[in-house]
Amino acid sequence: MSDSPLSTARASARAWWAGLGNRERRLLAVGAAVLAAFLLWTLAVAPALRTLRTAPAQLAAAEAQVQRMQALAAEAAGLRAVAPVPMAQAQAALTAATGRLGEAARLSLQGERAVVTLKGIGSDQLAAWLGEARAGARARVVEASLRQAGPGRYDGSLTLALGAAR
Repeated sequence: MSDSPLSTARASARAWWAGLGNRERRLLAVGAAVLAAFLLWTLAVAPALRTLRTAPAQLAAAEAQVQRMQALAAEAAGLRAVAPVPMAQAQAALTAATGRLGEAARLSLQGERAVVTLKGIGSDQLAAWLGEARAGARARVVEASLRQAGPGRYDGSLTLALGAAR
């Protein structure tokens, strides 16, 4: 039977260890312990502490996101529960809302669809108009093409589905 390379390496390591003095063995043992402690800290303890430190903030962010999603779900359920309005009433409400925007908006009615072309409308005006169109005409945006014309100002067009068009 021939000796394996592993057996040969073990034998030479034992011979090397036996040839060391007590002081050198202690120094190597302390060095190995320091290296083991460093590896334990780096691979196990530090990541666990980092996770413990960041977990409360991540949990709070996740809870806030869940609350926001629940609020949006409740809003969507409320909007679904609202009865549709007749087409003529929806068109009249959308025309009135768009008229309040003045020269910044132009409305084109096409059956159950409406296209609103916007020029330099402010973000607050746009948000208010969208709320009014949704509440008064039960209009939903089905297509939007907006670009920023300046700080807080937008150009583009919105295509809306009106009234009972679901």
